[in-house]
Amino acid sequence: MTQTVPELTHDAFLGGRLTLSQPVSGYRAGVDPVFLAAAVPAKPTQSVLELGCGAGAASLCLGLRVPGLRLAGLERQALYADLAEHNATQNQIALTVHHGDLAQMPDTLRSVSFDHVIMNPPYFRRDRGTASPDTTREGALGEDTPLSTWLDQATRRLSPGGHITLIQHAERLPEVLGAIDSRLGAVVVKPLCPRIGRAASLVIVQARKGARGAFRLAAPLILHKGAAHTMDRDHYTPDVAAILRRGAALTLD
Repeated sequence: MTQTVPELTHDAFLGGRLTLSQPVSGYRAGVDPVFLAAAVPAKPTQSVLELGCGAGAASLCLGLRVPGLRLAGLERQALYADLAEHNATQNQIALTVHHGDLAQMPDTLRSVSFDHVIMNPPYFRRDRGTASPDTTREGALGEDTPLSTWLDQATRRLSPGGHITLIQHAERLPEVLGAIDSRLGAVVVKPLCPRIGRAASLVIVQARKGARGAFRLAAPLILHKGAAHTMDRDHYTPDVAAILRRGAALTLD
């Protein structure tokens, strides 16, 4: 690692098969990048670029599920770019990390295309909320690059027939769909709902470059059993437990 880092925790993902070093304070990966990785229809030998890779959670979860991928990540915060490289080395998963801003794509990526581009863009618009006092957390969760730029840059980096996969807050789905232009098609949206009868909190959106298939709204993924939280444990549904603990794929059907 190239710089002094704050105090770190070492957190288990995928039932302990993956361990990530993350700052005690600041942005910390949870289950969202695990769901993102599970939804990517990647096959061995294909190439994957993660925009805003953070400490590498999504890329490394995907690399563990699908061996033989050519993984690359782009991260603008030097602390997290270093952590992503460190975590890749510690977990023995090949990941090339590029330090830079997607709004000004580094030359090392500008002329390269990928079979898959994945991303977990910041959830919070800063014209609607208060910025976090923690600069690293704000840099990951507070939007200062519009979703339209994320989608445009992802599409530019995508090979013909390749897939974009992203996860975002459900309330921002109209913005995501509005940023998808005629270069992409076969758009599918997978709602993630906390419980049966509850509104979706997150959505996974996937599209394919050059495809002409119709838009599809998939059946929701229900995260927790029961109508309410009644005990001090996660109580995930079997499908979700398989994704989070065993690295199972999430099909967008």
